[in-house]
Amino acid sequence: MKKTSFLAGAVILSGITAFAQNTSGSASQSVILKLSDAIEITFTGSGSNTGNDVTIPFNTVNDYANGVESAAQELKVVSNKDFTVSVRSNAQHFSYNGTTLPSPVMPVSRVLGLMVTANTTGGTVATPFSTSNYAFIRRNPQDLISNGDRGGNQKFSIKYKATPGFTYPAGTYTVDVVYTATQN
Repeated sequence: MKKTSFLAGAVILSGITAFAQNTSGSASQSVILKLSDAIEITFTGSGSNTGNDVTIPFNTVNDYANGVESAAQELKVVSNKDFTVSVRSNAQHFSYNGTTLPSPVMPVSRVLGLMVTANTTGGTVATPFSTSNYAFIRRNPQDLISNGDRGGNQKFSIKYKATPGFTYPAGTYTVDVVYTATQN
């Protein structure tokens, strides 16, 4: 009887062990990423899409005769596709705040120039702009950077140069310059 009980117990244990070793379960699922096109352009100085004001003072006769340059302004593009950056003024003429009447009309396209001073976007500086000469900003968009590489830290810097000459009276002249990054 002892042998039978022992033998029955051994058979039951081996059956349980065998059953436990052969049993498994699994589950799976697909993970689907739905990426959208994404692009952003910001000024690094302000950390936003609105840059700090750029004031260009004219204090001497030499300033009027030769024009005055601004400090460099850096912009950053973040894009998951290659891109182009264009530039334009928001108006054809500067707005005037001063005492002269009638208000003088200063055309942006004859007074305000732009030059690219640094470019690490992987793209090229588009004509008429360059890294060595100023080109006038116009009301209609002009390509500034062509075929910039996608990435998270694509930067370029620009400087402005104002050359109003002696034609315009004292006062404050203002225009907004708009940069637009567009995915290719």
